[in-house]
Amino acid sequence: MHRFLLTPRWWGINVFVALGVPFCLFMGTWQLGRFEDRVDTHKEATSARPSEQVAAPLDSLLPVDKRTSGLLASVSGEYADQLLVPERRLDGKSGFYVLTLLRTDTGKAVPVVRGWLPGGADAGRAPAPPAGRVEVTGALQASENSTSKGVHSAGGLPAGQLGVIGAASLVNIVPYGLYDAWLTVQTATDGMTPVPAQAPVNTGLDLKAFQNLGYTGEWFVFAAFVLFMWFRLYRREVETLRDTEAGLLTETPEAAETAETPETAEPTPAGAGSA
Repeated sequence: MHRFLLTPRWWGINVFVALGVPFCLFMGTWQLGRFEDRVDTHKEATSARPSEQVAAPLDSLLPVDKRTSGLLASVSGEYADQLLVPERRLDGKSGFYVLTLLRTDTGKAVPVVRGWLPGGADAGRAPAPPAGRVEVTGALQASENSTSKGVHSAGGLPAGQLGVIGAASLVNIVPYGLYDAWLTVQTATDGMTPVPAQAPVNTGLDLKAFQNLGYTGEWFVFAAFVLFMWFRLYRREVETLRDTEAGLLTETPEAAETAETPETAEPTPAGAGSA
């Protein structure tokens, strides 16, 4: 009854199933792992930092990555140029950041967001930075780019304003080297509101994360579909053989596939007639 499974046609079907099902399961498991990784990084990025966390030296936390983003960093130096970062929202209100460059002992400067003020960017409302040498502690943040949320990347800002916080945006504004990172002070000073640290890029449960979850389901469905089609073909083959043995069919599917086409009758020679 089951000798048909050894025919060349069924060898091809069986090999396809034997390779296709493990491949679908592997791809589904891989996509599920990608989703779980995003969930883990999201939890880590959004988890509250302990209030008793000890600040680490800035240089020890660079370059900024998913592990160090949001950690407290300490650095000393003297404040230099001050810029305003307009059109930044905080608690549902529009305002601007007060950003001051801190020149460190290394000769490079790190942008420090000292706080946020509501309303339009106004240099007259921005408090002057402390004079002399200072020790600054703030949450470490990765440099922004034109695709970062909330940035003003269109250009055309007045002098003294900055649309994107990052070394690439500051390199043509200040005459000294820059760290590829910035700090946001977490304690209120001079009537300004502290700017909360932002989660690292690609750590949120965004559309891409749920696409991974959707692909997981698709690959497992593909595996089940391959098994279903194999079983359906197998059952149809068995039913056909049983019908043939019962005399309901005159030939098996294998015989029908290999049957030779009857030769057509040769045409009668021209001029031939009855005697």
